[in-house]
Amino acid sequence: MTDTGIRLLQDEDWDDVVALEALAYAASGLSEGPAALRSRYRASPSTCFVLEHAGAFGGYLLALPYPLFRCPDLSLAERGVGYEGHRGSNLHLHDLALAERVRGLGMARRMTRHLEETGREARHRSLSLVAVQGSRPLWSRLGYRPRPEVALPAGYGVEAVYMTKSLGSAADAPPGPAGGADGTRGTS
Repeated sequence: MTDTGIRLLQDEDWDDVVALEALAYAASGLSEGPAALRSRYRASPSTCFVLEHAGAFGGYLLALPYPLFRCPDLSLAERGVGYEGHRGSNLHLHDLALAERVRGLGMARRMTRHLEETGREARHRSLSLVAVQGSRPLWSRLGYRPRPEVALPAGYGVEAVYMTKSLGSAADAPPGPAGGADGTRGTS
């Protein structure tokens, strides 16, 4: 598809990002709001992307380096400058939302492949996410492994599950957590 591209998120994209995030998550109580979304971006601008399709905004992906078996709290903005110094560890796919008009066209796979390439270039060893709104089967098809032993805050909902994917060989798959973990939101 030559009329589709992925690029870094820019300032002029925020109205579209905030509107799509609210549409995707408000009804389920998972919407974070503009301040928290922007804080995820500020933590790692080089891993936040926009999908353009047929000349228009088609979706976004927010990811940031984050300790394995932990995830951002939906009710809190990220503090500090960011986590980009955590190279070689885990990259957390915090949010992927697609406009209705591009769903079913393989765009989630395309965007996650782009993130995987970006993660490998930055020498991350694994990707993580929290599957919400019944999206676990989608993420399983994309190679993510459920990690039900990772405890999540209630803010993600009772069906949410933490998932991981190695960016190396199968032998490099992340081991389980060494105890409880905290975290929050994820991806749909």
